Amino acid sequence: MNVQAYLAFKGNCQEALKFYSEIFNAEIKNLQTYEDRKIDVPSNYRQKWQHAELKGKGIHIMAYDASPDTPINHGNQIHMSVDLSSESEAKQIFDQLSEGGQIHHNFREREWGYFGRCSDKFGIGWMVNCNK
Repeated sequence: MNVQAYLAFKGNCQEALKFYSEIFNAEIKNLQTYEDRKIDVPSNYRQKWQHAELKGKGIHIMAYDASPDTPINHGNQIHMSVDLSSESEAKQIFDQLSEGGQIHHNFREREWGYFGRCSDKFGIGWMVNCNK
């Protein structure tokens, strides 16, 4: 069994996955736009991403631009969790993800290791962990 995240965006999926690809050294794959789909979206939305995947070592996220009539709300119903073995790498990733976003829990030492929680500039919640 494999459970994975499928993120929805309000027209900025390309920008978000490019941002994540740089942080996690991953590639955008299986990219499909609305261009050739028989889906009722405005002509100015046809180049938006109907499906894409971010794949790399230890990461596989699927994402898309929800059609303009689909309500997308920034919320706290999902958080992406990143587990690392290097404190310095975990701190760097936390700093990159939180830049332009909001820090909810500063990245610092906890009972189990190092942890920080933030929402990135796209409204996606992230928890960054590093065990002792």
